[in-house]
Amino acid sequence: MGRFYSEEELRDLGVSEFGEDVRISKSAVIANPEYLKIGSHVRIDDFVLITGSIWLHSYIHISSFCSLGGRAGIVMHDFSGLSAGVRIFSASDDYTGEFMTNPTVPERFTNVTAATVYLRKHTIVGANSVILPGVDIGIGAAVGAMSLVTRDVPDFEIHAGCPARKISERKRDLLTLEEKLRECVHS
Repeated sequence: MGRFYSEEELRDLGVSEFGEDVRISKSAVIANPEYLKIGSHVRIDDFVLITGSIWLHSYIHISSFCSLGGRAGIVMHDFSGLSAGVRIFSASDDYTGEFMTNPTVPERFTNVTAATVYLRKHTIVGANSVILPGVDIGIGAAVGAMSLVTRDVPDFEIHAGCPARKISERKRDLLTLEEKLRECVHS
């Protein structure tokens, strides 16, 4: 018995679709496998929780103790990654006190905000960061550790803090490296 699910075990689990070289730890929890789509070269480490509609493209790493969920969905594009303990929410209760909260309360008494979260190509999110519904993290963008991301992060910017704000630009060398990787794979 290996540490990661085999292809047959992923099919038996009910994962809707997946590519090649997919390694998901057997200690990860996938609450709705029928809503999970996975590309190729994806690794999901120990103690990750995945629930809701999640689309993981290719060359993605999700480190231990991350949580991804919410009814509006999360899309991680190629070469994106999450450091340990990242939380991504595509739905959130209204905290104003004007409405009730939590999933045990009928919807007519709540005011849930739900919007898809996007992590574009080559994004990286630092340890223990939180990303809220509707955020779009642009191509090549980076989020520093322990950040609270409430707004979009433009392409090739580095944001950090609580709430996250721009602290720097990110280099674009990784685009050239991606081309070289793809050339190696196709040769």
